[in-house]
Amino acid sequence: MAYDIHTDVKWGPLEVVDAGALVDACKEPWWNQSLCVVNDSVARIGVFHGEFHWHKHDREDELFFVLEGTLLLDFVEGDVRKTVELAPRQGMVVPKGVMHRTRAPQRTVVLMVEPATVVPTGD
Repeated sequence: MAYDIHTDVKWGPLEVVDAGALVDACKEPWWNQSLCVVNDSVARIGVFHGEFHWHKHDREDELFFVLEGTLLLDFVEGDVRKTVELAPRQGMVVPKGVMHRTRAPQRTVVLMVEPATVVPTGD
């Protein structure tokens, strides 16, 4: 699956962040856009339907917070593969170094917060 990932930052300080308009206009099955920078982190909005590849971030933690839909978060802890299902208004931090992937059985909107240095597709 092709991912449509935009790392350009849409809004600066003291600008209204209209993530809803971006989400409503999105027609891609796997898309995300950097919204704004907060200190050394970036907030991104994503629209997901399908699955992302397995990957990890060697230096950065990553927050996934579900706004709409259902997000399945697969990760490997030790020798055990686990899956957590996140519903709207639920989130989880994936610590740096943890192999993970996200899956969405239907169109799902997710807010992500991570250091601005992160490579969204993994290290």
